[in-house]
Amino acid sequence: MSRLTVEALRYHGCGPIDFTIADGTCASLTGASGAGKTLLLRAIADLDPHDGRALLDDVPATALPASTWRRRVAMLPAESSWWYESVGEHFGIAGAAGAAPSTERLALLGFTPEVMAWAIARLSTGERQRLAILRLLAQSPHALLLDEPTANLDASNVTAVESLIATYRRDEHASVLWVTHDPEQRGRVASHHYRIEDGTVRAEPTP
Repeated sequence: MSRLTVEALRYHGCGPIDFTIADGTCASLTGASGAGKTLLLRAIADLDPHDGRALLDDVPATALPASTWRRRVAMLPAESSWWYESVGEHFGIAGAAGAAPSTERLALLGFTPEVMAWAIARLSTGERQRLAILRLLAQSPHALLLDEPTANLDASNVTAVESLIATYRRDEHASVLWVTHDPEQRGRVASHHYRIEDGTVRAEPTP
């Protein structure tokens, strides 16, 4: 089970914020630029100072080492960071932590296993974004915090990423909070919808 709960969360002048995302469920999050969407994800992931609590199956973040919480409740930022020279080093090859993605997952996002040998410097923005998603899933997180994961992708890759996340969510019973500005995407990927405005989060009807 991977139920994600936020209780009386306050951060950077926003809050209190309360909601629950059931295991195996995806909720969308929308809001104007600067409303605090990314900061909310960072607070839940325990990356920024905050008050209140985030819990996974009733276990609060404070009960776990920060590194353990961030593996279980994993955030995908809008712009990914790459600190090794090759792709494979970020997936457990050549001593890095993690595990290489399956051939099936690679193929779904348009890659072959040879991508592990590619230099980071040769990757396009879209390739980095798709590989960052694979890198996140390689940690086997229980909950996903996705900050516009398809913003720089063409239509075919948007479909592929949505399919990959949906399959992972169903197979692993993961909870997902998905930031998007696309009303049509909200309707495709999520069954529950939230909007952040004036420092608070409110539920919205299905688009």
